Amino acid sequence: MIDHFALGWVTPVLSFLLSCAGCAVGLTCTARARVSHGFASTTWLGLGAISIGGTGIWTMHFVAMLGFYVRGTETRFDVPLTFASGLLAVVVVGLGLFIVRTAGVGPVALLAGGLVTGLGVAAMHYLGMRALHVGVEITYDTLTVVLSVIIAVVASTAALWLSAKVQTVAAGAVATVVMGIAVSGMHYTGMAAMRAEETDAIVQVTSGIGVGALLGPLIIGVTISTIMMLLVVGLAPSPQEMEAQEKFKGWQGRQDELQRENATARRSQLL
Repeated sequence: MIDHFALGWVTPVLSFLLSCAGCAVGLTCTARARVSHGFASTTWLGLGAISIGGTGIWTMHFVAMLGFYVRGTETRFDVPLTFASGLLAVVVVGLGLFIVRTAGVGPVALLAGGLVTGLGVAAMHYLGMRALHVGVEITYDTLTVVLSVIIAVVASTAALWLSAKVQTVAAGAVATVVMGIAVSGMHYTGMAAMRAEETDAIVQVTSGIGVGALLGPLIIGVTISTIMMLLVVGLAPSPQEMEAQEKFKGWQGRQDELQRENATARRSQLL
């Protein structure tokens, strides 16, 4: 009765590519956060959370949901719950990134950050499913739900480790694919937990809005936000350039300090 690929391979492939794109931009932002300080570092981490949580996770989830179909029903979405799930994804990814930045990438920090982020991502998924109205009762297989939560925690822990360690372009490309696979795997595992019994008592759904009404704003919103993020990342100095600038500032500061010490010493000699 349930079809997760009603549009064929379009939705899984497109959602995977969007997940990879969001994670790639997010990893680039976190790389800049590592070599920045203060407000600049916080800003880069915030942008990383928006990229990974917003595009890499939530948009992937929603696009994949476009292929979800229950035979004989119309799929409609509760708009407030749908966007609340997106906000939740950004917040929990942000919490995980800030935990790792504050406490480092030791086992305890990674476990805490991965647990917070993973449970939040799982909650985002099932909140997004709660926003789905199809006119029949949807139930879940408990063991598969637990498996999806475990995958979310493991994937989130790996993502946080990668966000703190990836430095080269090649490593970033591999990390992007790994994160995309992990996010997609969690989503489709959660979807596999869904059950809908065959019934003739299909309720006509009138609340929420249809897929077509959400698709246009979603495409426009994702396109604009992705272009803006790419512009920000493209125009900003690379992590290597930022690190070189910090080293130059440190060297310049030491030179200025030596000049001041020499000037003080000369004045003392004159006195």
